Amino acid sequence: MKKLLLLVLTTVLLLAACGNKDEKEKTIKIGVTGVDGKVWDVVKKKAEADGMKIELVEFQDYTAPNNALNEGDIDLNAFQHFAFLDQFKKDHNMDLSVVGTTVFAPLGAYSDKIKDIKELKKGDTIAIPNDVTNQARSLKLLETAGVLKLADDFGLFGDPSKITENKLDLKIKAIDAQQTPRVLPDVAVAIINNGVAGKAGMNPKDDPIYREDPESEGAKPYINVIAAKTSDKDNKDYKKIIEYYHSDEAVKAVEQDSNDGEIVKKLSQQEIDEIEDSLK
Repeated sequence: MKKLLLLVLTTVLLLAACGNKDEKEKTIKIGVTGVDGKVWDVVKKKAEADGMKIELVEFQDYTAPNNALNEGDIDLNAFQHFAFLDQFKKDHNMDLSVVGTTVFAPLGAYSDKIKDIKELKKGDTIAIPNDVTNQARSLKLLETAGVLKLADDFGLFGDPSKITENKLDLKIKAIDAQQTPRVLPDVAVAIINNGVAGKAGMNPKDDPIYREDPESEGAKPYINVIAAKTSDKDNKDYKKIIEYYHSDEAVKAVEQDSNDGEIVKKLSQQEIDEIEDSLK
């Protein structure tokens, strides 16, 4: 009898261990730079209904999530756009790929002093983010607004040295993206990332005096993505997570979270490949 009880107990423990192992294998860690969005609550619930558990891992800067993904500490990350990922991969020799898209968050020009970008005066100062991709993106925004002109070879990663015409002799001040809302009292205009503006209590849809056109060709490299190791690019569970993100409930959550300041973008694999190829 004792041997029988021991055998039964051993079997139960083994089954429990196997169950825990399966559960662990179904846990998908996603690196983010902010977990306050309702959209992830929607994605989590849909994943749970399919037998998956999503764990969000929050990072405080824009370099850690890709490093963690490359090292295998997380399975996916969702915080960056095509251009940022492409440059990061080149700079750090990482084999990462886009498995799906999330939103386009238009970059906006904000001001406490003027109501229209055309009201800029000679010698005014404009603050822009200092990271490579968003610095270039900000300068392109100013060119589109007719404020200045850039060199033909400006590309996706140009800097102020590539300004070819600046009739108002504007001073371009590159600072940390998180600081751009704080300098508004001291500058004529600050170019502020959508997410940073939202955290600062601004309305990314209504408050900018000028912002990017989400339907323009130039917006495509700045569509945000979910990335994985290239070896996991076709993972079926990861593809399901992309589907959850684009469900009607998730789209509504994004609209509510951002006050309609972010636009959900669902691209086909062919469209994703075309954007990645254009950045090579």
